[in-house]
Amino acid sequence: MKNQSFLRKLGDFAMGKGFYIVLFLCVATIGISGYYLLQTVVNGTRTAAPTGADASVTIPDQSVSRPSVPAPKPVEDPPVKAQTPASVPKPAEQPDDPEPVKEDTPEPDTSKTLSEVFTWPVQGSVLRDFSVETLSLDPTMGDWRTHGGLDIAAENGMRVMSISAGTVEQVYKDGMMGTTVVVDHGGGLCSWYCNLAEETAVQVGDSVEIGTVLGTVGGTAIAEVGVEPHLHLETLLNGQPVDPRDYLS
Repeated sequence: MKNQSFLRKLGDFAMGKGFYIVLFLCVATIGISGYYLLQTVVNGTRTAAPTGADASVTIPDQSVSRPSVPAPKPVEDPPVKAQTPASVPKPAEQPDDPEPVKEDTPEPDTSKTLSEVFTWPVQGSVLRDFSVETLSLDPTMGDWRTHGGLDIAAENGMRVMSISAGTVEQVYKDGMMGTTVVVDHGGGLCSWYCNLAEETAVQVGDSVEIGTVLGTVGGTAIAEVGVEPHLHLETLLNGQPVDPRDYLS
């Protein structure tokens, strides 16, 4: 019975004050463990720190001359072989072109006309004579001026003939002298027939003989409407007006 009482008391003590004792022991154990853990960490840190060693770093002197390194030599291009004249193909020699042979072409003879025979283009009196060096009264304009041909009286519709053989060079309507036919007689001589009717009997390129009908007298020359019906005849030698009387017999 005594044993049971002792065990009961011991159990009551364990359930009462024993709880606090156990709690204290646990806390003490944790504290001691923490202390030793802290000491271990502190000792490890002290061991890692340098002890008496010189931590200075020596920097080499920059003024000390370093051995010079030779610069690399530039790579030169291989020499190009000059092309010898023998390797250049020479153009084939060709003979000089022969000079063109100049053919002697006979110059036109301006000293003679196609025919030395002349005739009057119409039959009539001369109303106004050739005058290029002196002035004559112009019946149409009413002033004094030169006159480069002959005004030969002829009724309208009268046939006009070529004064000599030749070739018709021009057929046209002149603004002042009316319908005009020009015949080239060769030798630089040309004859001009003005104040013709609208219709002509020849055209450019026709060959004519002395007395060939070229057309008829008309009234188309407004520059000479003040003169009675007539044919205006001019002759030009190398482009210069000459007196038609020098050729008409």
